[in-house]
Amino acid sequence: MKQHVISEKHLPLETAVRLVRAGVDLKLGGKVLPTLKRARRVIENALRGKKPIYGVTTGFGALSDVIIEPAQARRLQRNILMSHAAGVGPPFVDEVVRMAMLLMIHGKAKGHSGLRPETLQQLTAVYNAGLVPVVPEQGSVGASGDLAPLAHCSLVLIGRGRARFGGRELSGAAALKKAQLKPLELAEGEGLALVNGTQFMTALAAWNVYRGRRLAKVFDIAAAMSLEVLLGSRTQFHRRIHRLRPHRGQTECADNMRRITDGSEIISSHRDCKRIQDAYSLRCVPQVHGASRDTLAHAHDVVETEMNSVTENPLVFEDGQVLSGGNFHGQPVALVMDHLAVALAEWASISERRIERMVNPQLSGLPSFLIEKDAGLNSGFMIAQYTAAALVSENKTLSHPASVDSIPTSANKEDHVSMGTLAARKARSVAQNTTQVAAIELLCAAQALDLFTNLKPGRGTLAAYRCLRKHVKHLGQDRELSPDIATAAGLIESGELVDAVESAVDALK
Repeated sequence: MKQHVISEKHLPLETAVRLVRAGVDLKLGGKVLPTLKRARRVIENALRGKKPIYGVTTGFGALSDVIIEPAQARRLQRNILMSHAAGVGPPFVDEVVRMAMLLMIHGKAKGHSGLRPETLQQLTAVYNAGLVPVVPEQGSVGASGDLAPLAHCSLVLIGRGRARFGGRELSGAAALKKAQLKPLELAEGEGLALVNGTQFMTALAAWNVYRGRRLAKVFDIAAAMSLEVLLGSRTQFHRRIHRLRPHRGQTECADNMRRITDGSEIISSHRDCKRIQDAYSLRCVPQVHGASRDTLAHAHDVVETEMNSVTENPLVFEDGQVLSGGNFHGQPVALVMDHLAVALAEWASISERRIERMVNPQLSGLPSFLIEKDAGLNSGFMIAQYTAAALVSENKTLSHPASVDSIPTSANKEDHVSMGTLAARKARSVAQNTTQVAAIELLCAAQALDLFTNLKPGRGTLAAYRCLRKHVKHLGQDRELSPDIATAAGLIESGELVDAVESAVDALK
């Protein structure tokens, strides 16, 4: 199997996603082990000189003034993993844990954590073996990084905790044995190095951004389909309009909308109609979608920077300095995840308004709830709009920022915390809800397009319609809609819908 070499080089977000999804093995580059050895010598020299170093020869947090005897220094590192593994709730899914492990390996390979080479080799071997530590989602306040999640993750290295391997959940010791690995004994300072860092909030944030970039295209596709069946105009996408307000996201969305609807017989058929302007949910698509796109772009930059940062404490430098700082504080991730949640929620919000216009005959001129025959006996897409409304309302609650809250911890030593992992978890929930709303809009638009049997939609719209109809049949009479929504959401998640449209109109922005 092809390997990815871990080095000092920048790791793009999209590359990290590809590595995790493809199950690519990791290999430590030629410079990594010598770099680790040099940093480790700094720690060992300090130990010989009996120099106090936070977390190496002292306790943690509010106990940092307690000096640990040399004979107990290694036990201290084992204890930090066990004591900090206090997470609760359902476990993170495998892709989040493996992303966090990848980021741990990538960051610690830079040689500022004081880890021994064999410890990073053990972490890499566990990753390559396909062991996935069982890590509860709840318990991190995002201050000294993700203490509880990283402790649960690192326990497996020493044969404790729980791990998933070969489809089964096992004890850490049993999982290591199955993978033909031996438990590691931690040296001075290594337990602290393993639990300090922002890798879990950053891993979850990376997946949120990756899914957000796909949703940006999906909502442009859905809006284009809705525009056609609601007999909207393409005037609002004219280049001259957007040159006067050249926000990047707005310009990109307008370009997508033009290309998706290009060649539409439906739009051409009402070019000379008396309607002057469309409703905002159609006319302002570039402005609304585009603003969220710009937020997403900012989140991408921040998260990718965090992925390539060193967030441990203390930090070890080759010249012998060991510096305590605050790189573990998750505020950068917390703020952009809160902002991203709002941006994703806005896509769902304007989408739900387009759904309502399609199912409401007073607004659309289409059959009530998009059902042609026996209205009343059949309810069509009536309740699908209810579902979209419920999801949008839930998103409003989830969009309350986590980062504005702070509850001091560690006897007020850690008196301002980021709640970054909570912010990332909320953004993930908003992304999941928003995907379902997009699925509903796509299904409604496809149903409405069935009513335009004599007119062809734009090239991109037609490609999206055909992709949907390949998997979901027309609704002639009532049936359970939940499976249809799940199918459409699956087409979004897999990328099949976007691929189909891009094959017809080239790559969307």
